Amino acid sequence: MTAVIEQQTMNRTEPRTRFNEVWRVVRLHAVTPSVFFGIPWIILGGAWAVSMIVGIIITGASADVAEMGEGMRYSWAVLSPQWYLVAVGVQAIGMTLSFALGFGATRRDFWLGTSLMFGIVSLLNAVAIATLVQLEKATGGWWIGISMFDALWYGQNGWLVDFYTTLALQLLVLFIGASITTVYLRWRMRGMMILIFGAIALMLAAVALATFTESWPTIVEWLGGIGIVGMFTVVLGLAAFFAIGGYFVIRRATPR
Repeated sequence: MTAVIEQQTMNRTEPRTRFNEVWRVVRLHAVTPSVFFGIPWIILGGAWAVSMIVGIIITGASADVAEMGEGMRYSWAVLSPQWYLVAVGVQAIGMTLSFALGFGATRRDFWLGTSLMFGIVSLLNAVAIATLVQLEKATGGWWIGISMFDALWYGQNGWLVDFYTTLALQLLVLFIGASITTVYLRWRMRGMMILIFGAIALMLAAVALATFTESWPTIVEWLGGIGIVGMFTVVLGLAAFFAIGGYFVIRRATPR
């Protein structure tokens, strides 16, 4: 009887990409929520605390608060967690793939589940950051005139645009980290070297082409024409490119 049951288990024919299989990978990632939510928000909270301290000092010194707030608008503090999220994408693949495969997940389900986790993380962070931008504006820079979240392009076009741009940017950095890791798992250091030097060569070729054809004014004009939403739609398209590329590479990747 045991042999019959084992044989039936081995001959499962239902698709392994059904939602519960994918969701199981999401739950696997959620076992360590600090990686996706804790550390990024600690980084962002630290940047906010530093901005508050600077603001209090400048306000206490009776300096020009309006000038301080305008200067802070060019700070990149609101983007401080983005660089760490690249590492999160690396860890999500490099440190979890072998564990997931050991529990019976397929590489396809693992990538889809990881992509879903990236989407959840990006969605929640985008909602939070876009809301904090509006709170900062409503409180006049947390009552002391600072511009921590209301900086760069944020706070200029409403909550929805801030949400969309944050979502696109977070998806891009997460999938960059994840897809690069799939290259390493598939081709090891040789693949990484080819990827790095190939990317550098393509960027240099693009810069050279734009320079020699005197296309920079046209490129700048085009970017100005599509606006902030258009530029971050391009960013979202790049995120989709890395997501699709990683999907095909990971199907033949070998975990360490």
